[in-house]
Amino acid sequence: MLKMSGSANTNNVDGGGDIRQQKQVLRKQIRSRLRSAYPSSKNENENDVVSDNNLLTKSNQVFAQLYNLPQYQAASTIGFFISMPHGEIQTRDAIRHIITKDKKTLYVPRVGLDFELCDMDLICCTNNHHGGDVGSSSSSQEDGELFYDHWPRNKWGIPEPPITDANKIATPGDIDLLIVPGLAFDSNKHRMGQGKGYYDRFIAKMRQEKGQGGATAATVKKPLLVGVCLEEQFLVDETIPISEHDFIMDMVLTPSKKV
Repeated sequence: MLKMSGSANTNNVDGGGDIRQQKQVLRKQIRSRLRSAYPSSKNENENDVVSDNNLLTKSNQVFAQLYNLPQYQAASTIGFFISMPHGEIQTRDAIRHIITKDKKTLYVPRVGLDFELCDMDLICCTNNHHGGDVGSSSSSQEDGELFYDHWPRNKWGIPEPPITDANKIATPGDIDLLIVPGLAFDSNKHRMGQGKGYYDRFIAKMRQEKGQGGATAATVKKPLLVGVCLEEQFLVDETIPISEHDFIMDMVLTPSKKV
């Protein structure tokens, strides 16, 4: 029987090698689907690879569902990812909506320089690096430039808060709702990531509250876990194999449905 949503799977799972192999096959299949459905192209004025309009439209349909969730509307703090330039659901319009219209406090990932650690923090974006509140309704935030546009980019082309940034690092209880990307999800709300375990490790950190002397005092229920994906990434007739460290989502959103 599956563990309740929003929790790590604690069932006894045998054949860890088999699970890894199954996931590798699934990852190849999903990546092939995405390349076929959403071909990228070169920007005429730059060397950047850009996504097609269909991907942007489908991405915004996912987040339109997010804005209508009572859990989102009640949340004060949102953990959210900045998308790669292509090849996955696009978050730029959603970030603009969250900070300028809904006035939420936003936390975004920082992996840092050592990618072999496979660890990440989420950083509170209270101010951009040119001064001013990220949540302000300035014309630059609403119509064009966003607070992260001048940040350094990591190996995947994703902007990250600089290492020297002094803004708050998320601790257990800080984030009400976490938007979780994934390469694939299924109807059981299982998630399959890119294979490095960044989000599973981060969620585990957020769910543990330390007592005196570093002892674990309690399990923190926040954040609510909301997986987001495109239709090509949602497995209707297949089940994603999971291991004991894999967290199950509280809900999953696609362009057409909420699971």
